[in-house]
Amino acid sequence: MSNLIPTENILVNQHFATKEEAIEAAGQKLVDAGAVNPGYIQAMKEREAIVSTYMGNFLAIPHGTDEAKAEVIKSGITLLQAPEGIDWDGNIVKVVVGIAGKDGEHLDLLSQIAIVFSEEENVDRVINAQSADEINAIFGEVEL
Repeated sequence: MSNLIPTENILVNQHFATKEEAIEAAGQKLVDAGAVNPGYIQAMKEREAIVSTYMGNFLAIPHGTDEAKAEVIKSGITLLQAPEGIDWDGNIVKVVVGIAGKDGEHLDLLSQIAIVFSEEENVDRVINAQSADEINAIFGEVEL
């Protein structure tokens, strides 16, 4: 099985002063991966202004607005681990998963992320992981 998240799209031990900074970093990683055009980052911020992408269990999944579909080149996903936490409108986020979907391909990715983050033990393992490979191994254990 291929990795859910390309290893080069996983950043561990990151530090972000604000959720905006984290969203920009996740969006820039999607741009760097060739998944989206730079305009997608602004659409991620606009989505956050409409509704929080905080999901619970220290997880946020920022993504663009429906209007930003034209900015998506191909489906992409990135994971930023911030063990010290980020204030996300009064909630603490330690894992930011930036996502861009093309033709519904991202829905399987989202369900796998949801399964991993529904178990507190897995959440702790992702937050405490020391490498991208370690994080991918956790996602690799999930049966869809």
